[in-house]
Amino acid sequence: MINFKNLVPLIYVILLVNTYYFQLVESCHAIDKAALLDFKHKITDDPSQLLGTWVSITDCCTAWEGVDCNPANGRVVNVSRSGLQSGDDFILDTSMSGTLSPLLGNLAYLQLLDLSNLKELTGPIPPQLGKLSHLTHLYLNLNKLNGSLPSSLGGLHKLKALYLGQNSLSGAIPSSIFRSLTSILELSFGENVLSGPIPSSIVNMIQLIRLDLHKNELSGRIPSDIGKLKRLTNLDLSMNQIGVNIPYSIGKLAQLRDLSLDYNKLTGPIPSSIGQLISLRVLGLANNKLSGVLPKTIGNLPNIQHITLENNMITGRLPPSLGHLTTLINMLFSNNRFVGPIPRSFGNLKSLMALDLSKNQLVSPLPHQLTKVKDLQILDLSYNPLGLVNVPTWLSKINLFRLMLAKTGLKGELPSWLSSSSIGYLDLSSNKLSGKLPTWIGNMTQLWFLNISYNGFYSTIPQEFKNLLLLSDLDLHSNKFSGPLDLIFDKNVDEPRGHYNSIDLSSNMFTGPIDKNVGNKLAMDSITSLILSNNQLGGSIPNSIVNLTQLQVLELVRDGLSGPIPEEIGNAKELKTIKLSRNYLNGSIPEKVINLENLSIFEVLRNKLSGEIPAHKANFPASAFFGNPGLCGVPLPPCNLS
Repeated sequence: MINFKNLVPLIYVILLVNTYYFQLVESCHAIDKAALLDFKHKITDDPSQLLGTWVSITDCCTAWEGVDCNPANGRVVNVSRSGLQSGDDFILDTSMSGTLSPLLGNLAYLQLLDLSNLKELTGPIPPQLGKLSHLTHLYLNLNKLNGSLPSSLGGLHKLKALYLGQNSLSGAIPSSIFRSLTSILELSFGENVLSGPIPSSIVNMIQLIRLDLHKNELSGRIPSDIGKLKRLTNLDLSMNQIGVNIPYSIGKLAQLRDLSLDYNKLTGPIPSSIGQLISLRVLGLANNKLSGVLPKTIGNLPNIQHITLENNMITGRLPPSLGHLTTLINMLFSNNRFVGPIPRSFGNLKSLMALDLSKNQLVSPLPHQLTKVKDLQILDLSYNPLGLVNVPTWLSKINLFRLMLAKTGLKGELPSWLSSSSIGYLDLSSNKLSGKLPTWIGNMTQLWFLNISYNGFYSTIPQEFKNLLLLSDLDLHSNKFSGPLDLIFDKNVDEPRGHYNSIDLSSNMFTGPIDKNVGNKLAMDSITSLILSNNQLGGSIPNSIVNLTQLQVLELVRDGLSGPIPEEIGNAKELKTIKLSRNYLNGSIPEKVINLENLSIFEVLRNKLSGEIPAHKANFPASAFFGNPGLCGVPLPPCNLS
């Protein structure tokens, strides 16, 4: 006889186990599963199968990759399917095509949504996302989303991080978004096409730590009370069209570490309150229309590492207080209107590595105190009326890597101390230097860029030039150099470095002919620009130029060249510019050359070319063919068929 009294506890246990089992198997909430499956349905391409485990017959909480649920209620709290996945032993960089499903707005308990870096997501941001009242982190950056910012995003009251950068979002920023997101810590809309002013409601986001609106089309002005965002550490408004002055209240951002306002239309003076930014490490104000004098309070920045002020209209003297910035690494003040001498206090900039004061109105004397700046690697004083006469010998005490003194009044010969320097980039162009190119030039074994154009050098190229194993950019134009070019083309290399990128030897007295094997020289195999115009070369254009497969610019104007234009040049597929004017070239224009796919400049005026100009796609002016009596056809008058 069955004892039902004893069976009751057993039945209860079985029911409990079964209930627990079904909760494990099917704990995902139906609304959430439907929303996620609709998202998957709107994905048209998933090459790495990021959503491969998202199938309707399994539980989205336990079997779907990138989905996390709250075990208490089975509601989805995290969805993370970024295009950049990493683990202990792998990195996956992938993509996903499609649009965002409006049903994502039904994930009522969602706290994190990360669909960043999928690269190919298009379409608008669904306004329904504004219903996600529990959302704290939203990452949709690095996609191709378009349309306007939905004002409904202002409903995300718990949001801590909102990343929508690097998309194609357009239109104005709804002021309601900034007014409502009072808990947000990080906001990034950078690299979109957003326009209009920065809403003044931005100051309501008082918890904000990072604000990135760079590379949009924002206009108007920086909100005057921006100083209310006292927790801000990073502010990037660069590459917009923001105008008017920098507000004085910006000095209240005492925790600000990075201030980037470059590439805007800011006017007026830099406010003296800038000196109150005691946490600042990066100050970017380049490429604006700032004027007035540089406030001496700029010397009060105890942690500053980088200051960029180039391409403004700042006047007056460089304040000696700049010498207080002992943590400064880069000082880039090029193309302003600074006057007077460089302060001697610059010798105190013990951390300075790059000093660019080029294109100002600075005068001598140069402070020898710069020799105390032991880490200085880059010094550019070009295009200042310094009247140096000589390259200061005390510069030899600084371990410079780049030295630029173009158009600073230098005269005489190259200083011999350069032979034992570690300089890799040397620009002494547009001065009155003269004499021979010294044999010790071959001792400058770190040299990779040399520009001594627009001077008065008159020698041949010394044999030791071949020892410049790292040299890749050479500009000797507008001097009186003479002799053959072979030593330049035959230069040795230090693999993989030392292959030429550019050569400009124009307007000298070099003699030819050009070596017929110039295109086979090891140092020439990756050159992109070869300019030899206005020399006494003679001979013909070498067929081997076709082997310069990366050549983009070829200029051989007024070189006394004769013979035909080699048809083989048509195989140099990267050519954009060909200038062969004022020579004695004859024969016809090769169809293959004039129809090079990338060719935008083709000039052969004043030669002895003949025949019909081949049909071509590019729009070359008639003036490019003048002075060749035998040429005819578009863009010149038609050929006489009689």
